[in-house]
Amino acid sequence: ETLARSLGLVFVLTVPASVGLIILGPSIVGAIYEGVEFLPYDTQQTAIALSYYALGLAGYAAVKVLAPAFYALNDSRTPMWTSLGSIAINVAMAWLLVRQFGLGHAGLALSTSCVALFSFLVLFFAMRTRIGGVYGRRMRSTVLKVAAGSLLMGAAIWLSSKAIHAVAGHRTFGSLLDLGISIPIGLAVVYAACRALKVEELEMAVKAFGGPLSRRFGNSGAKLNN
Repeated sequence: ETLARSLGLVFVLTVPASVGLIILGPSIVGAIYEGVEFLPYDTQQTAIALSYYALGLAGYAAVKVLAPAFYALNDSRTPMWTSLGSIAINVAMAWLLVRQFGLGHAGLALSTSCVALFSFLVLFFAMRTRIGGVYGRRMRSTVLKVAAGSLLMGAAIWLSSKAIHAVAGHRTFGSLLDLGISIPIGLAVVYAACRALKVEELEMAVKAFGGPLSRRFGNSGAKLNN
């Protein structure tokens, strides 16, 4: 159950983050680099790569949970063989996407994401076989609910981003304004949606984010009072 809850927490944190990176990627890259190192074309191409990398974020994070679980079971071979298989698949997919489909740097990013998802699936099914199940129904329910909440969040921030850029333009100020407004909107929407759908791991995610902040600001407040 602990493993299932940990994986559920991974999906609660990473799936909305992936959607946010895909939609707000141009604003993120533009706010940091455009006007200093990048031209608009550079921003666009970097944002495309970022969006393809974001597709594999959940898989990459889930592997970081599953691999140590195998080591805890004194099984280092499964993660090792999975890693070696991932290298071979990464080389094959990168060649296919770049050379055959002509995706260029976006193909390299997409192959990396596909490999992360492949590694997660291999380790997940191997773990399920090894321990006789990992609360698959519960995880499936969590993934579907988080995906639904993330789609609502994506629609909300897409609309807000379009509206902000229509008014403020696509330069650095417009990108910063977009991030400053769209990110809080997205967080509020996905939180409300997951809460309405009764995602059990939501409170764990809130504590994961809020705990360090409360300790930091709590300690700061205590120092000021002293």
